[in-house]
Amino acid sequence: MINTRMREKLERGEVVFGTFFKFASANLVELIGLAGFDFVIIDSEHANFTHGETEEMIRAAQLVGMSAVVRVADASEANVLHALDSGASGVQVPSLGSAADAARIVRHCKYHPIGERGWAPGCRAGDYAFTPAKSYIEQANRATLVVVHVENARMVADVEALCAVEHLDVLFLGTGDLSQSLGHPGNPKHPDVLKAVDTVIEAATRHGKQIGAVASNADDLAAYVQRGVRYIAWQSDLVMYKNVLRTAVEGFAPYRARS
Repeated sequence: MINTRMREKLERGEVVFGTFFKFASANLVELIGLAGFDFVIIDSEHANFTHGETEEMIRAAQLVGMSAVVRVADASEANVLHALDSGASGVQVPSLGSAADAARIVRHCKYHPIGERGWAPGCRAGDYAFTPAKSYIEQANRATLVVVHVENARMVADVEALCAVEHLDVLFLGTGDLSQSLGHPGNPKHPDVLKAVDTVIEAATRHGKQIGAVASNADDLAAYVQRGVRYIAWQSDLVMYKNVLRTAVEGFAPYRARS
């Protein structure tokens, strides 16, 4: 029951487009998929979702043929396991500090012989044991996307070792947190931040790792794609809703009664 369409596109060298999702609404997930997004990143780090709500949002994404990645709240084994057992196409893990941390995440995501993920083929991801365990385990090990954030100076310094971690698929540039880690909070265009981004992109490209990033506008998107970034988070649902609502208010604002 794991949706592999987004991963297959990445493997063909295509750019895939997702968005961070912060509202606990399966209906809105479904709407985003119908609009044409390749994947949604269910943001359990900065939003308040129960495990049950997360599973419903994953189900809604799959209903419209969209992949669902869960940005887990932290790197704990339990959070990774809940997301993947619920049928997520992958996990996106923040707040790591080293390549060794990333290797540990891979072990949490993959079953033997690659890793040591908790054994539970009788979960939603395994079709509640209707799929033979052997087939499910093989698919899960092959298809589960492992994404880690590179969002602090320690991860940038360890990027060569990070790129050597087997079965780690995507290095996601977290320029907001990176700007803070480098002493320039809220300034992702600072030369120090841009230099760190260059270091990560160069290393990931050389090692054949996918690169992910947030694109907030057309210029950033074009620049990232030109540099080989293929896993794109286009803004977030919150930002898109805010922008549409502002436009709506601007449309009727001239007709408000003036005091």
